[in-house]
Amino acid sequence: RLPRSGTHKLGAAAILRSGEHPVLPLVGPHRELRLGSDTRALRLQLMLATAEALAPPVAVRPAAVRNLRAMEEAMLTSVLAPATIVTLGGGGFSMSEDGRSLIDDYLLELTGTERPKVCFIPTASGDSHTYSERFLQAFTSRAQTSVLSLFCQDPWGYTTPAMLLDQDLVYVGGGSTANLLALWRLHGLPDILRRAAGQGTVLAGISAGMNCWFQASSTDSYGDLSPLRDGLGFLPGGACPHLLGEQDRRASLRRWVATGQMPTTYAADDHVALVWRDGSLIEAIGEAEEHPALRVQRAGDQAVEHEIPVRLLS
Repeated sequence: RLPRSGTHKLGAAAILRSGEHPVLPLVGPHRELRLGSDTRALRLQLMLATAEALAPPVAVRPAAVRNLRAMEEAMLTSVLAPATIVTLGGGGFSMSEDGRSLIDDYLLELTGTERPKVCFIPTASGDSHTYSERFLQAFTSRAQTSVLSLFCQDPWGYTTPAMLLDQDLVYVGGGSTANLLALWRLHGLPDILRRAAGQGTVLAGISAGMNCWFQASSTDSYGDLSPLRDGLGFLPGGACPHLLGEQDRRASLRRWVATGQMPTTYAADDHVALVWRDGSLIEAIGEAEEHPALRVQRAGDQAVEHEIPVRLLS
């Protein structure tokens, strides 16, 4: 912390020093920085840029620090659009016999565009051709569609993931959460998707495509259901799709939360989606009755379920 008056020598090393009270109030406690949050990622970039600008050490007055703080807030306001993420426990075109889905209709409306650009990412299914074709059949008549194939599957071949920055909606399919995360990191998708979200692109996904955005998740990527604490961290806590649709999802989730193997977790049944803005849960929506959404958190050595009201779409 800086005294209220006087001139002080600061350099990059001082600014980057970790601790409960960093030298500059530009970024807040470093231990809170996590790249899973768009705002925090930008704060880290600002911190590094400031460190470069102030090395070698120069004289900095408290008034200048206040100006930096104001500049930071202005940059955050102007650069970051509200990040919208919609996480489907199940449903959508993936679980529709005719490809029609009220949740998918809602996703298109969120873009605010009459004929939005929508990209499907089928990584978790190994870029299943059948899955991708079902997406195209469901969306081509009302959107400008594309498929990002990291496996270079025909007829799409390989396209640089930077194309996601030009989309109105990114829709992530289901499959193996662990495989999705591994391949995405090799191809640089986390940073690209973080930038896309900051520019206003709606991010959405079903099953593994729900799991990936959270810090942790319930997954069958390794055969039996197991907790995975290796998510992107765009959203807080854990994720559990197919709450009632798959055997033992709910019971295993309660065990893991009670023992601390999973953090506070948001669970959604098939045909239910959770809508998030800037990391906060806005509402749960559903396209069929009797499908719940829950927040499950630890209390002592027990797991406590809190029902999340589901607004039925029509």
